[in-house]
Amino acid sequence: MLTYFIADLHLTQKRSDITECFLSFIEEQAPIADRLYILGDFFEYWIGDDDDNPYVLNIAAKLKQLSEKGTEIFFIVGNRDFLIGERFAANCGMTLLPDSKVIDLYGQRALIMHGDTLCTNDIEYQKFRKKSRSWWWQFIIKSLPLKTRRKMAQNYRQKADSGEKMQAKEIMDVSQSEVEAQMREHDIDLLIHGHTHRPNVHRFELDGKPATRIVLGDWYEQGAWLKYSEQGFELLNKPL
Repeated sequence: MLTYFIADLHLTQKRSDITECFLSFIEEQAPIADRLYILGDFFEYWIGDDDDNPYVLNIAAKLKQLSEKGTEIFFIVGNRDFLIGERFAANCGMTLLPDSKVIDLYGQRALIMHGDTLCTNDIEYQKFRKKSRSWWWQFIIKSLPLKTRRKMAQNYRQKADSGEKMQAKEIMDVSQSEVEAQMREHDIDLLIHGHTHRPNVHRFELDGKPATRIVLGDWYEQGAWLKYSEQGFELLNKPL
């Protein structure tokens, strides 16, 4: 039994090296896994399930092929692709999960999420997140022409990237108090997430008991995934 976790690929036509690395992962590593969890920011941005871009359709087709080979695929949206819906999920042969989900990992309960909700010190982002997840905001955005949505997404990413460079690292990282609050709420001692682009294994005490937080790596400079089995886990990477 084998499970893989990936996040923060930020797939885009502008980064063919990331795309090629991902397709190689899908063809070589992923088929041996029973389950693949994609924990958000799979794409650099997402403008709606009606996007007819050949690049997007090809990615969907590759995931569908993986699913048909027997690997179950599960998806949690991130802060860049939160508009992904059931239509695209069906095209990929994957199952959409809520923002956070407790799963069974070979007898151990684990909480999985994208990780942006843990960054409570980033107040401005949390305000935007709350608005952008509302039904009325998403209805308005999805009602716009595809061309308009593509332009809006590009403009938003440029502004967001500029803002992120000016943010203090402490603001961009998770809040330990929120980490502990989420783990207490779900009664778990293992948390797996992405978002921060800081792959690591954090071990600490939670209410007098050992706890672990595993952070997935991004794919900007390498392919990165978490391999989890009955024998344990390992953070792996592959050069682009």
